[in-house]
Amino acid sequence: MAKEKKQRKGLKIFGIIVLVLLIILAIIVGGTFWFIQDKLNKIQQISLDESDLSVSSQVEENLAGYRNIAIFGIDSREDTYDKGNRSDCIIIASINNTTKEVKLVSVYRDTYVQIEGHGLDKITHAYSYGSAPLAIKTLNTNLDLNITEFVTVNFDAVKEIIDDVGGISMNITSEEVSHIPGITTAGTYNLTGEQALAYARIRYATGGDYKRTERMRDVLTAVANKIKTFNISQLNTFVDKVLPKVYTNITASDIFSLLPSATSYKITESLGWPYETKGITLDRWYGVPVTLESNVTRLHQEIFGENDYVPTDTVKEISNSIVSKTGYSK
Repeated sequence: MAKEKKQRKGLKIFGIIVLVLLIILAIIVGGTFWFIQDKLNKIQQISLDESDLSVSSQVEENLAGYRNIAIFGIDSREDTYDKGNRSDCIIIASINNTTKEVKLVSVYRDTYVQIEGHGLDKITHAYSYGSAPLAIKTLNTNLDLNITEFVTVNFDAVKEIIDDVGGISMNITSEEVSHIPGITTAGTYNLTGEQALAYARIRYATGGDYKRTERMRDVLTAVANKIKTFNISQLNTFVDKVLPKVYTNITASDIFSLLPSATSYKITESLGWPYETKGITLDRWYGVPVTLESNVTRLHQEIFGENDYVPTDTVKEISNSIVSKTGYSK
């Protein structure tokens, strides 16, 4: 059980590198059709009914210049990606179609939101209740987003993957030293898979879970940068291990379409959401956005440059419901 629990925690790291891997894959192999096709066939692909993902016409118009993709790392104990699995890792990868900038938004798993058919609950439970479609719908309705694409991973061998890329360089603070095996003093180290997992899992330090999600995003950036240096042979070995663990509705043609500009993609920012929260214990502990409306406004200002953004009526109604339930208005 201890080993299984340790492996499941690894999902939270790997879940955030898959999108970048898919983008880089296309360019490194030089556009060789049959090579790419063979790799893409290893991915578990499904289709979704986009009309059931609750993208409002107002949001669709506002975010026409952005491709927002949901990345879920689920806590499944078996090789399954359907409902019944909570999404321990929730990342929104926001791609600016013009500048090719990629911004990563970690949504805290305990965030108190409205889940269709289930009322106010932790956002991590949306995937469990209704798999990817309900999890996407929950993000769209609570954050005013236009997500129609997703990537889900169930991965229990993150240590091996990080070791395969030759480790990752990280700056370790004096507070983090005691949590990482083999590290005795603060400094910059090339972490092994085991050490990187320990680094990303640190919870009992300044910042708690919020700082932990920042560490996960730091791991993402480090792994993505390493993959960019791979030759075809190295990439071939890597993707053969990784892609069979990917569950997505992103099609092969979508990935091929990235070829002309794949080298231009760059992660420029990463942050955690909501910005302002307060904890509350009801039937269990929840992280309450204070308020949902103001947190959504700030998200659209910072990620999409909508300086005068006004949330949809749906977000305002959910926000008022949360305030009514918790009493947290500021």
